[in-house]
Amino acid sequence: MLSAPVLIGLHLGFAILGIDAFLWLLGESASGVASVKRRVWVAAIGVVGFVFTWFIGGYYYVVYYGKLVKPTILKGMAPWAHAIAMEAKEHIFLFIVPLALTALFVAMLDNETIQRLGLKRPILWLVGTVAGLGLFIGALGFIISAAARWGIIQP
Repeated sequence: MLSAPVLIGLHLGFAILGIDAFLWLLGESASGVASVKRRVWVAAIGVVGFVFTWFIGGYYYVVYYGKLVKPTILKGMAPWAHAIAMEAKEHIFLFIVPLALTALFVAMLDNETIQRLGLKRPILWLVGTVAGLGLFIGALGFIISAAARWGIIQP
């Protein structure tokens, strides 16, 4: 059980890395003056952050959450946190890596192509969606963590 806090910290750290990278990419994409190389590097950092978050969170979920955390939440003061927040998180997380990869591929386009095809606004929406989903999933994770702490206190 001692590795659980380390896993949660790594999960959160890589998620923050991914979110920050996509917020950075949003600024780079909005400015229109960023180099393709820099956009690709930033997008790649974001993808790597989200992929590591996926695997670390998945390992934690399989090894610890179902056996230790979920029962604590369900017996505690906020059992809805599993039914709503975790269920939403379990489904929304499926979208983050494919959307992030799409943003990485789009980041490879040069500014002339983006202008010619009128892709600036869709790219901003895509990158903003990736960052926004990351932030939303983070908020759901906060709710789940709080419910686990509250679960120790019986209603």
